[in-house]
Amino acid sequence: MSQETAMHGRRGKRRRTRGQRIRRIVLWSLLTVVVAAGGTGYWLYSRLDGNIQGVDINQALGDNRPEKLPDSGQNLLVLGSDSRAGANASLHTGKVAGARSDTALVIHIPQGRSQATAVSIPRDTLVTRPECTKSDGSTLPSAERVMFNSVYALAGPACVVKTVEQMSGVRLDHFMEIDFAGFKDLVDAIGGVTVSVDRPLHDKSSGLDLTAGTHKLNGTESLAFVRTRYGVGDGSDLGRIGLQQHFMMALLSEIKRQDLLGSPAKTYKIANGLTSALTTDSELASLTSLVEFGRSMNGIDPASMETIMLPVRYDAADPNRVVAAEPQATHLWKAIRNSTAIPASAKKSPAHGG
Repeated sequence: MSQETAMHGRRGKRRRTRGQRIRRIVLWSLLTVVVAAGGTGYWLYSRLDGNIQGVDINQALGDNRPEKLPDSGQNLLVLGSDSRAGANASLHTGKVAGARSDTALVIHIPQGRSQATAVSIPRDTLVTRPECTKSDGSTLPSAERVMFNSVYALAGPACVVKTVEQMSGVRLDHFMEIDFAGFKDLVDAIGGVTVSVDRPLHDKSSGLDLTAGTHKLNGTESLAFVRTRYGVGDGSDLGRIGLQQHFMMALLSEIKRQDLLGSPAKTYKIANGLTSALTTDSELASLTSLVEFGRSMNGIDPASMETIMLPVRYDAADPNRVVAAEPQATHLWKAIRNSTAIPASAKKSPAHGG
């Protein structure tokens, strides 16, 4: 075998290895994939790096937090923000002001394992909100029976982290938020996402209007798809969570299918849109930190990630709201804290027929 052939073979192997590595970590932030492929110069790096917003969670929360247990792996809170301000204003048809954490996932990555778990928290869940410090320095008192997604609007992401830690006993290592404007740009940048539905979905509130069958959705249509609640199931947040999980897997498959490494222009467009819409904890608030975090997740295969909804039941006093179902929720969070297998009983949600 000639030296040229051997060098070509080694280069091809490196390309395949790099592509495999990028595909494995794309689900964690939907960002690392384009950063790793698109950092072709310092000016590019500086611009993208400057887009990222950071929140000092450790300073905001202090020492009154769950203990970080040995061998407990990594726990990441991912929020999809539902802001009605700025670029997001045109993406909403309702009249609700302010912002909401419309999507919330606690992603648990066990130490030294290849499978992760994502726990969805329904936004209609009634929770006890702890006392929090607002962005203006004032104190927001604790309150019982508040909707989970209202916490973000009243006190911001640090208070959401504190609320999740209090309700779960799980120490969250990192926080990541992507707003809807960035989500829309991502879908448009990759040319749309294909989804299949087994029955028509019509929701005037979100603007969704799909016949049964297969559809390729653009950014605006994708937002309607993941935000719809009145067009699926019982009209609650619970059916919407299933659509979100279905869409995320379709999005991942589309990114895997495309040759982002071979298209620097497309890669940069995706990276610029995402970093502009990204907020993380201060420890992740740079391209270097994000890429390093993604590389630490190399052993995780997103396709094998287990998705679970927090077990909930309909609230006795308000059937339009849900509360954590016990003892299922306690067993779920205990397994996450201790990084052990989640019992089958903890995956059943009474409000969803489980």
